[in-house]
Amino acid sequence: MKILVTGSAGFIGYHVTKKLLERGHQVVGLDNINDYYDVRLKYGRLAETGIIEHDIDYGKLTKSIKYPFYGFIKLNLEDRENIQKLFVEEKFDVVCNLASQAGVRYSIENPYTYIDSNIVGFLNILECCRHNKIKHLIYASSSSVYGLNTKIPFSEDDMVDNPISLYAATKKANELMAHSYSHLFQFPTTGLRFFTVYGPWGRPDMAPMLFAKAISEGEPIQVFNYGDLSRDFTFIDDIVEGVIRIIENNPQDEAKYKIYNIGCSKPIKLLDFIETMEKALDKKAIKIMMPMQQGDVFQTYADSTKLKDEFGYKPKVLLTEGINKFVEWFKSNKNLIV
Repeated sequence: MKILVTGSAGFIGYHVTKKLLERGHQVVGLDNINDYYDVRLKYGRLAETGIIEHDIDYGKLTKSIKYPFYGFIKLNLEDRENIQKLFVEEKFDVVCNLASQAGVRYSIENPYTYIDSNIVGFLNILECCRHNKIKHLIYASSSSVYGLNTKIPFSEDDMVDNPISLYAATKKANELMAHSYSHLFQFPTTGLRFFTVYGPWGRPDMAPMLFAKAISEGEPIQVFNYGDLSRDFTFIDDIVEGVIRIIENNPQDEAKYKIYNIGCSKPIKLLDFIETMEKALDKKAIKIMMPMQQGDVFQTYADSTKLKDEFGYKPKVLLTEGINKFVEWFKSNKNLIV
């Protein structure tokens, strides 16, 4: 298959792109390489797939020096003209849209960025899928859509009408937009609600990287809600396995619109996560206990039964193994931002 992966310089997008290439697919990666976090990490991920920084030119396809069936293009999703041109020229079979402006706290300070990327950009993707006969659109949603829900574990059948950040609201809006396009134009869309993904090449604004860096340097870490939080931490390899299964199995039934939770389904208390990180780094953390941060939730817990039943998805990486793999990468020379 020929697959467009947007957000291919991002954490999940990089890993999905690499796995698709290893499985023999033809891939075009797209990313705007914005400076939401240190771009050295993004260029490092691209280099791992044979895309060299000085070869990248906005709006032009760069060929990989490592994978013969991979090309990368730097584009903004909201660049309607160039996005349309790309779809017409490349004739994709499947689109995996993992590009979005991420971050809960950042959405409080920079709301327009989220509308441009997550709403306008996603509309451009939908329109291009509609007009270019794309067989299947897979796109990133988020566990944040569950917002103030108190029922545990979170199920795809739960109401998700109480987002508590603009980021979450844009992800819910993506699901609604995809539903309307699937209904009106009869092409399949699948939304994936990711739950707290971690692992090598992870984002520097997420807890694993923040904790590892601070603990290593003897700096304090902020522990929100005084440590009384839990997260459904899911290792990147398990996430990629689920995404690949969906990409490679085009929808055969009449249901054109689907949503799946994709998590580990084993919530971990924040203090237990920190303790596991301490053991992997062989160093104790200096903890500063803080109140709940604005826009955050008390716990996340994925019910991934639907994905397991329909695609055989089964997370395999336990927390200790996952943290050890992350720390091994963190200490290596591939981590460009230590």
